[in-house]
Amino acid sequence: MRYILIAAKHPAFAKTRLGPALAEQDRRILAEAMFRDVLAASLASQRADRVAVVTSDVGMLATAREAGALAIDEEYPRGLNVAVAMATDILASAGASELCTVLSDCPGVTAGDIDEVFAALTPQRGAVLVPSRDFTGTNIIARSPVGVIPTLFGRMSLVKHLEECRRAEVRCEILRLSRPALDLDLMADLIEFVRTAGPTNTLNQLARLGLASH
Repeated sequence: MRYILIAAKHPAFAKTRLGPALAEQDRRILAEAMFRDVLAASLASQRADRVAVVTSDVGMLATAREAGALAIDEEYPRGLNVAVAMATDILASAGASELCTVLSDCPGVTAGDIDEVFAALTPQRGAVLVPSRDFTGTNIIARSPVGVIPTLFGRMSLVKHLEECRRAEVRCEILRLSRPALDLDLMADLIEFVRTAGPTNTLNQLARLGLASH
């Protein structure tokens, strides 16, 4: 079975680099809007059989359940990679054979982008990496089997994931996709998102904050 896993930080700990520009409550609301956009894109995927969400946030878990996704309660913020590893084990036990993990702060991602990732994934033993716009981070990773390499999200994760693939002799493809490449960490990212994005929850929130006029 093909699963999409959305990894969502608790909103209280999300988007801290936007701290100088946005108040904590506004960052929380923005993080929740981005999550909703990623969830909607994931649920619209034609290639995935199920969508799962891992987070410690009660509100996001409830949103996931209401939308028909599998909600995996992280219980407390364990760190992104620990949370993904926990969810990966649960989904493997549930029969997942291919797993596409999407970070919840890439609200430009579409169902078509996710389907492209699944299409590029080598069955049985492969990985696909969708890099961030600066080509240092990883915003989406697909794996088959689901735990063939660990996730190493964070600083320089693209290089780390490539090294893991080499070490484990896993066929790996880098897939450059412009929409999911834009994760919203800095004011410049918000401005770029406003310039290029279509109608989304995230854009609505940026307009509410007065940022959609840039």
